[in-house]
Amino acid sequence: MDAGEILGTVPMPAIDEHRVLVPPGVSGALEWIASEGELTDMEPVARIAGQTVTMSELWPVRKARPVRERLDLTEPLVTGQRVVDLLFPVAKGGTAAVPGGFGTGKTVLLQQIVKWCDAEVIVFVGCGERGNELADSLGSLAELVDPRNGRSLLERTVVIANTSNMPVMAREASIYTGMTVAEFYRDMGYGTVLLADSTSRWAEALREFSSRAGELPAEEGYPAGLSSALAAFYERAGRVTTLGGQEGSVTAIGAVSPPGGDMTEPVTAQTERFVRCLWSLDRDLAYSRHYPAVTWRRSFSRDVDLVAAWHSGQDRSGWARDRARTMELLTEADRLSSVTELVGLGGLPPRERMVLLAGRLLREAVLQQSALSSHDAYCSAPKQAALVEMVLAIYDRLVSLADAGVPPTTLEDFDLSGVTRVRDEVPPDDASGVELRRDEVLDALQKLQAEVLPSPGAGP
Repeated sequence: MDAGEILGTVPMPAIDEHRVLVPPGVSGALEWIASEGELTDMEPVARIAGQTVTMSELWPVRKARPVRERLDLTEPLVTGQRVVDLLFPVAKGGTAAVPGGFGTGKTVLLQQIVKWCDAEVIVFVGCGERGNELADSLGSLAELVDPRNGRSLLERTVVIANTSNMPVMAREASIYTGMTVAEFYRDMGYGTVLLADSTSRWAEALREFSSRAGELPAEEGYPAGLSSALAAFYERAGRVTTLGGQEGSVTAIGAVSPPGGDMTEPVTAQTERFVRCLWSLDRDLAYSRHYPAVTWRRSFSRDVDLVAAWHSGQDRSGWARDRARTMELLTEADRLSSVTELVGLGGLPPRERMVLLAGRLLREAVLQQSALSSHDAYCSAPKQAALVEMVLAIYDRLVSLADAGVPPTTLEDFDLSGVTRVRDEVPPDDASGVELRRDEVLDALQKLQAEVLPSPGAGP
């Protein structure tokens, strides 16, 4: 037998099975294998070329586990969160960072990804967190219901608990431990997601080690090798062909806690260099109760093109076009908001006032999402596409009405609350309900035009 081949399986309640593999570096003739029954993880289950194999493996956590081949990223990690899946998608096997100051909603966003992302195994690393916060997170995971099987979400989640009162050496090792566990399940052929909260405290542990060792400090006291350590960590993510010939992936998502919300501090700045996606959380959005508070001003995704190609293969060729229009409208609405503070709303042309209105609709009807709503906590791809298409269609109609002579104030006073409510009123997979609401609003706008503007040929 060769390294990576499956020796046997153990039934698991939340995933298909735990696969017992031939460890890396072991190969040869199978001399003995245990019969079916109950065994502990340290009892021998096989003997290959004189080497005893157990269900558990010892592995140096700072060393990446070997694979046969690294593969190109081809499909997105579906999170069910519209601002991520629509604007800043991450591919399976990709990397993402979530920087944000205190109170911006990092933990809630990560919990939503844990619950709804389409990964078989979740590895959650609580690195340097306060004990009560980590206990709350564990309690929340135990209470959350896995939408795949109706069982506790904790059953397919591996938690690496490292609280702030534990030794600094444990904090430094916790990130690597989580990555190694994720690679262990990747080698079984599963898609895994590693969530590290937070890498800033891991970097602080590196700084403390560096200080104790008497190394020359670099920026803000962090070691000169900080960027290399971050690169080596995120480099272990990826989509691979395992030694056993199966396909697996590790998607690494790291939260960053910049002191005082300073996005220019070294950990945040260096992390941005090595990740493929950045979901930057904005304090102003969070304080205005806009959740998830992912800002489109500082966030980015380098996986957009491959995700667009994947959507085209799923008969959703309009995804890239709608995303591009959404980003353009949001950017233009932000620019016009600054202009409005100087000249007032009445100083803008009608078309630009419609851009401001469309920006508000996009924020409230598409990008905002309630983690407490049974209809809105998760959003399927069809409903997401329908919501975006609804807002863009309404914007096009508003522009045509403004061009036809309908006063901008009349359009701004028109009741569009049904547009912003529909995300919470229809089930997560109901795209047809969104389309019905879109048609109702478009018909109402058409009637408004007939009421406001005289028909052609009508007398004075």
